[in-house]
Amino acid sequence: MPQLRIALAQTNPVVGDLTANADKLIEWAREASARGAHLVVFTEMFLTGYPVEDLVLRSSFVDASVAALTSAAERLQAEGLGDLPVVVGYVDRSGVAPRVGQPKGAPLDAAALLHRGHVVTRTAKHHLPNYGVFDEYRYFVRGDRMPIFRLHGVDVAIAVCEDLWQDGGPVLAAGQAGAGLLVVPNASPYEREKDDVRLALCASRAREAGCALAYANQVGGQDELIFDGDSIVVGADGELISRAAQFREELLVTDLDLPAADPEARPGSFPVDAGDGTTITVERLELSADPLPPYEPEPPVVAPRLDDLEEVYSALVLGVRDYVTKNGFHSVILGLSGGIDSALTATIAADAVGPDRVHVVLMPSRHSSEHSISDARDLVERQGVNSRLVPIEGIVDSFENEVDLHGLAAENLQARVRGMLLMGLSNEHGHLVLTTGNKSELATGYSTLYGDSAGGFAPIKDVLKTTVWALSRWRNSQAGHPSDLLHPFPTPPIPENSITKEPSAELRPGQRDTDSLPPYDVLDHLLSDYVERDMGKAGLVAAGHDPDLVARVIRLVDIAEYKRRQYPPGPKITPKNFGRDRRLPITNRWRETPGN
Repeated sequence: MPQLRIALAQTNPVVGDLTANADKLIEWAREASARGAHLVVFTEMFLTGYPVEDLVLRSSFVDASVAALTSAAERLQAEGLGDLPVVVGYVDRSGVAPRVGQPKGAPLDAAALLHRGHVVTRTAKHHLPNYGVFDEYRYFVRGDRMPIFRLHGVDVAIAVCEDLWQDGGPVLAAGQAGAGLLVVPNASPYEREKDDVRLALCASRAREAGCALAYANQVGGQDELIFDGDSIVVGADGELISRAAQFREELLVTDLDLPAADPEARPGSFPVDAGDGTTITVERLELSADPLPPYEPEPPVVAPRLDDLEEVYSALVLGVRDYVTKNGFHSVILGLSGGIDSALTATIAADAVGPDRVHVVLMPSRHSSEHSISDARDLVERQGVNSRLVPIEGIVDSFENEVDLHGLAAENLQARVRGMLLMGLSNEHGHLVLTTGNKSELATGYSTLYGDSAGGFAPIKDVLKTTVWALSRWRNSQAGHPSDLLHPFPTPPIPENSITKEPSAELRPGQRDTDSLPPYDVLDHLLSDYVERDMGKAGLVAAGHDPDLVARVIRLVDIAEYKRRQYPPGPKITPKNFGRDRRLPITNRWRETPGN
């Protein structure tokens, strides 16, 4: 059987930085060539970054993408890499006539084959996702061509990301056309436990197409989205051959024995029923017809999978790191209360950008307990972050001398003073303010607008409170281990008292979270069902939740939508986060009834 050595470039592009992304393409193609690869596959929309959202509706942006593709082909040739075929994602335009309801300019989520200084062929995503975080009917028109190129005696087909997730389309066409290998550039966002689903999908599609499948996935953070890599190669039988690591850039090189192309299948085009009510035009072309001389293959690499909590923590760290670095910040700042939420946020930040770039502010009020300050100082000593103490009692008194506030308004004043101080220090020193609220609080409105919600990025926005505790215990368990590659803290980075003490906002004497909320283990289970699974009142009660608690929590979640709309972005780790995933009207009189 013919052999091919393929390289999957699991890379971290920057949205809009076409020059830097093109430079990275050259760099990684050079490495792939040095490792003897016969084909290198980059990720979906690599040249532009993904997702580009409304940038794709600007003709100047699409023009720049097309020009960058042509330039990249020419650079590869000029730098002695032209003989290495390169598959890369970019944004193209379809050229179809404008019509009502079609995205402006009719853009394509495209991929191209570069070889010997030319753009040899182009294709585009056939299935456009329009669920969850995806809005691709807003941005793209559907592709209807699939190239199959003959490389060293093997027929190689190209599909793009969502084309794997839907039935029919390019996968079916690849099978009907007798491809020996299907390569798939992807930008598939992370969510918890998605790696198991992804492998099963690749295996199923490989068996369906009857050919080996190479899945190259993006890595890195982009606003709320995190891309975890986890690139995969499976055989025609669906068996795993090689797999890249999670949450880091990697060139995954794999040697494959593949079936020889049918010598009777000549270059040309022909239509194929896509099995979804559409037709795909298969375009055959030839780069090299003769198989390579036999060579000694490299042993395949299968990177170990991270366990659940390590996976989630790694996603949060990557999300913070990329948001900070890609947006040009050199440091971060947050309020450190001694509680578990700010302790975990500070630890994630230290692991993401280094303790020397993390600044924490201790802002005790008249209601702060003694352990709040001692626990915060303990964390500072354990991690070596920068700290300062700014008591707020006098500032709060000054406000209260001018404005008569009582009850909740007086409590919220303390939070707003803290938010004002953090934003002032951000303006003065250029720090990015990190908010410390978790998903349980955000869901139920247990936060103060322009107070603890003030900031630029929210690392644990999509993390339920029970998961905050679990992640904190996991992170402490890694301290001092040789495998702890995040940051070699000699002792557990989070004080034990911050983990074990009863949570409180400390905005009034003796305040506890359970004064306003049910126990978090009960609340989080209910929130998962209501927010992430979209269960109605009847379904929640049928699932075993207390009917009175269901009614109360639904009301808390629904009336807090206006707060969440004003909350900073944060890394998405669950199937449905507050932000891109869950979009509900603020002005809304729909209320759940027992029959819903």
